[in-house]
Amino acid sequence: MSGLIREIRFLASDRAALLWLGIALLVACVSVILGLREIAAQRAVLNDLIEIDYAEREVLDTLYQDWGDVAYYTFHLTWDSPSDFAFAALGQRDTSPWKHQIRALALEGQIYETDAENPDFALIGRFDFAFAANLLAPLLLILLLHDLRSAERTAGRYELLSATAASQGSPWFARAALRTGALALCLIAPLWAGGLPGGAGASTLIPASLVVILHIAFWWGVCVLVDRYGWTSPVNLTALVGAWLALAVIVPAAIKVSIEAAVPLPDGGEILLTQREAVNDAWDLPKAATMEPFIERHPAWADYTEVSQPFEWKWYYAFQQVGDQTVEPLSQAYRDGRIRRDRLAGSLAWLSPPALAERAMQALADTNVAATLTYEQRVRAFHKALREYYYPRLFRGEPVSTVSIEQRPQFQGKES
Repeated sequence: MSGLIREIRFLASDRAALLWLGIALLVACVSVILGLREIAAQRAVLNDLIEIDYAEREVLDTLYQDWGDVAYYTFHLTWDSPSDFAFAALGQRDTSPWKHQIRALALEGQIYETDAENPDFALIGRFDFAFAANLLAPLLLILLLHDLRSAERTAGRYELLSATAASQGSPWFARAALRTGALALCLIAPLWAGGLPGGAGASTLIPASLVVILHIAFWWGVCVLVDRYGWTSPVNLTALVGAWLALAVIVPAAIKVSIEAAVPLPDGGEILLTQREAVNDAWDLPKAATMEPFIERHPAWADYTEVSQPFEWKWYYAFQQVGDQTVEPLSQAYRDGRIRRDRLAGSLAWLSPPALAERAMQALADTNVAATLTYEQRVRAFHKALREYYYPRLFRGEPVSTVSIEQRPQFQGKES
């Protein structure tokens, strides 16, 4: 106990160590605050959009007496609510859409119209808690531990301290453990202080804290390994920063490039362009060129495919459907490719502990690729329900009625 008190007093007198710990605490606090503000802003936007979406539909439902007009002019908001822990790891919410305005028209173009990444965030990532804990904290730990023994060697006190210690490594282990624990505490305390009032439960905060502790422990091990060589403090620092640069920057970049080369996939812009070309070309084709592939997928409407006018709504929505069918192989390849890339990235992340910790945080926050794909599938399921709702009314020429409109599918957001 006396040894611990001595080390605490020694740490309290080390201004450089207190500076790095203070920076760690400040960085963690700022990252948590910024994350909470971002999620609060997203929730506020969603609340406003949901209210506006409902009000707009109430007005539109009274304006049109034709199902083709109703389906064309009525938008439906779909959204992916952030989890209570999303503030800590914003993940894919920076680069993938988490809200759409969907109509009963061709879906692929509507999904991929917003499939554009913010190049700045894609390059450096959002400054959230995961970024602070996984990329910045290891650097601070390196600054705290790189000269524990080498500084004593330079000052000529190393032999005396080793000779008077109970065991050869005891003073250095206690000193390093205290600094490592203090750094972990500086990171975890703001996480809990912001997470609990923000709605994140202990069932999420405990594993997140464990991820932080394990990641910090790994870098402690790296520091111990380098320290065994007996180099001077500048050499230790150079070696440790080089290790951080390799594991936190170079290896993840190499993984990304390798995965993109190994698993090629079409982008959203290609799908959008192909789908729009298919829809636009349908205006100049014979009606049968649209209705035949449509009936192959929807045989129930085979008796209602006669189009006697230059324009009929059922023909219009049929070629919207056929436009989606045209790009279906591209769209499926895009989704499958994203899944394969994500799985491969998960396997290769073991080569980069910072990347592995980042993925663990995003999984806890429900902001990973899997969550993005799940939301996309919910949008697709809702759009399918919309089409199945409108097709009987369009093909049979049913009149618009309040009772029928009230039966229209409503998108249900997942619980946060």
